[in-house]
Order: sequence, then C-alpha cells, then structure tokens
Amino acid sequence: MQRPFLHPPIAEIGLESILYALADPVRLGIVRKLAARNCPMNCMSAAPEDLPKSTQSHHYQILREAGLIRSERRGTEVVNSLRCAEIEEKFPGLIAKILESAAASESSRRGSRRT
Repeated sequence: MQRPFLHPPIAEIGLESILYALADPVRLGIVRKLAARNCPMNCMSAAPEDLPKSTQSHHYQILREAGLIRSERRGTEVVNSLRCAEIEEKFPGLIAKILESAAASESSRRGSRRT
C-alpha cells in the first residue's frame, strides 16, 4: 500500500512557502495549468512532458507541502487540484495576482521575441 499524501492544514500554510514553490517556472506552470482548467488534472497532464517522472514527483511534492495543491489517488492515477479557496481565505487575492503577473510576464516575453 502506498503512503497517503500529506496536506498541511490551512493554518500552517505560510506565505514564504507559497512564494518559494511558485518561484520555480515549472511549478508556476503547473499551477497555471491547473487554474486554467479549473478541474483536477493528473500529473502527466499538468507537468511538462519532457520531465522525468521523479522530477515531476518532486515538483508536486513541493506544491503539496506549500499547501497549493491537493493530490488524490484514483486507482493508478494521481489527480491534483488547487486549494485556491482555502488560500484565498488566508491570503486574499494572492494567487490571482501571482497568476495575473505570470500571464503578463509571458505576454511581454512573447511580444519582445516578435520584434
């Protein structure tokens, strides 16, 4: 039997751990995909395809420990969903602002490549 996933209670989630987790472009990308889909996704769907499974697992573990995602086993598959409502309650507007800034930054980078 596999170990259960550990999800920190909202009271234990700190701003520092959220910012640390989202400072990595891969993890930020995973969170952006989960937010855009607004539904649980399996690990393979949300992470970049070229990442080894062990690296994907590491990124999901950091996101889980930061309190950003909830992971659930469904048979052989693991599905992940954002804990936005809980985080919004503790840090109003934080995730929305980070995702908005990431989108603006990406648009800016794409625009500068065209010139």
